[in-house]
Amino acid sequence: MAVILNLFYFFVLVIYLASGLDENQFVYNGFRGANLSMDHLAKINPNGLLQLTNTTAQKTGHAFYQQPLKFNSSNSFSTYFVFAIVRGSNGGHGLAFVISRSKDFSHTDPTQYLGLFNISSNGLSTNHVLAIEFDTVLSAEFDDIDNNHVGIDINNLNSTYYATASYFTGKKEKNITLISGDPIQVWIDYDDAERLLNVTIAPIRTPKPKLALLSSHVNISDIFSDTMYVGFSAATGSLTSDHYILGWSFNTSGKAQTLNYSDLPKLPSRKSKTLLVVKIALPILFVVVLLIAITGAAYLYRRKYRELREEWENAYGPQRFSYKHLYKATKGFSNKELLGSGGFGDVFRGTIGGNQEIAVKRVSHYIEHGMKQFVSEIVCMGRLRHKNLVQLLGYSRRKGELLLVYEYMPNGSLDDFLFSNDKPNLTCNPETTQVVGTPGYLAPELTKTSKATVSSDVFGFGVFLLEVVCGRRPIEYRGLPEERNLIDWVIACWRSNALMDVIDPRLESAYVVEEVELILKLGLLCTHCVPTFRPGMGQVIQYLDDNVNLPDIQPESGMDMLTRAHQTLGFPLSIPSSGDNNCTPLISRTTVITDQAFGLSAASSWEEKYSPLVTSITVSVSSTGR
Repeated sequence: MAVILNLFYFFVLVIYLASGLDENQFVYNGFRGANLSMDHLAKINPNGLLQLTNTTAQKTGHAFYQQPLKFNSSNSFSTYFVFAIVRGSNGGHGLAFVISRSKDFSHTDPTQYLGLFNISSNGLSTNHVLAIEFDTVLSAEFDDIDNNHVGIDINNLNSTYYATASYFTGKKEKNITLISGDPIQVWIDYDDAERLLNVTIAPIRTPKPKLALLSSHVNISDIFSDTMYVGFSAATGSLTSDHYILGWSFNTSGKAQTLNYSDLPKLPSRKSKTLLVVKIALPILFVVVLLIAITGAAYLYRRKYRELREEWENAYGPQRFSYKHLYKATKGFSNKELLGSGGFGDVFRGTIGGNQEIAVKRVSHYIEHGMKQFVSEIVCMGRLRHKNLVQLLGYSRRKGELLLVYEYMPNGSLDDFLFSNDKPNLTCNPETTQVVGTPGYLAPELTKTSKATVSSDVFGFGVFLLEVVCGRRPIEYRGLPEERNLIDWVIACWRSNALMDVIDPRLESAYVVEEVELILKLGLLCTHCVPTFRPGMGQVIQYLDDNVNLPDIQPESGMDMLTRAHQTLGFPLSIPSSGDNNCTPLISRTTVITDQAFGLSAASSWEEKYSPLVTSITVSVSSTGR
């Protein structure tokens, strides 16, 4: 019987010690089954981890030992615990170890009050609260030194003593971040005889430092009574954190017991939280980025192909091309499709409708003023049909550029026929060469007026006549200086009674002298520097058809006057430009005249203006046998 009783008392003692209960002390290596009083957000997780708050804003959490502890005649105590603060949204506000006459904190506020007081109760001597705060938010109203400090609070959150969180290894002080999410050890010891309160902190698994962070003489006799509650308080505000207690021991009659690190519960994996956030955020971020990318791409796509279109252009719908189609037809205006460059822009080869080849000229510096009339004349020109005219198919407009679409002629340019072959052949339809605005073809008055007229077109036609007969470009940079300008050279040869010397030697004798002489003199008359002296195109046709005799112009009379007029007016006969030596195979010499007439009034039709021109070219070509 005695043996049975001894065994009974033994098991009761084991259970008693295992439960951590004692009149003067207790120890919790984790809080599974612990005898605690909790409120609000405080809870014990399944693994025994005490959680005071989560990341819910403006909340508090309290956890107290269920029974009050007797302090008898001495107020000495010792406690040791391990806590962790895991940052939520920016981190806040902190936790405190509390010794209080009451465990009812239902009327306290969260945020900077840490669930201990409110605006009315803070500082009252009737609070009977001693707290050691671990504060992660700087509160100016409580004269906090920073957002990472430890303080001793007596009935008041204006700490009596405080210091930035740190610990000592020997005499070397090291900072420690309360909100790091790592476990931190805390030792709080009060010696009532010396009225000395020591607060010491250190990272987990670090031996207790010999130097305390705070060591202050504090009289707590007015605060303590025979029995007091011990526990923890934590709070969140707009800034939030998870506040955890991993283990805790307390003793009123000696040193608090150490905790067994291996028995302490594990903190929630921060990786798993991060992973969860990533799993949630990444799809959202992906969708947002995708929407931005799609929106941006759509904007750039529309901007890339955005055209300038006005209501009055609806009448010319069939002659207007989509910029998008022209862009794709020329492979993005690729350099590989570049046919040539001239005074007004570049010309590109393209393909539309599967197999129709076109030539697209980008005019990049046209004048907006008069655009309606300009487009109207382009459309009229597009209606012209002639074997010696390159067909203008239509146009497109986009911001600061005009695009002209021509029929592509694969046989090369007039420039090629005149200057690239040993035996020039003008029996075919010359394809294209861009000379619109090209020096050498511009009438001298254009350099001052910048306004195209019928007479300025006649000047260009005259240069063309001379170029065909002489087999030379209007400006030659090679050779003798006196031969560089075609018009000057022809005049000089005529004055020397050697007009026939200017004829292209490749023609050999396959021409009629009288007809060639007529064309040369007519070319010089058309290039007269005084616009009013130039014949009209009707007169030119009459001369070429031999219906009217050409005026008797002699180099010592009319042409002297021509030369002197050039000098008097200060106009060069032609303006050389190194950038326009090579003609581009896109707009024929006849089309040049048409292009130069873009600035003319639309009072008369294009057919009326240029059908004589076409006839004259046909006559000149056939009459020279080329």
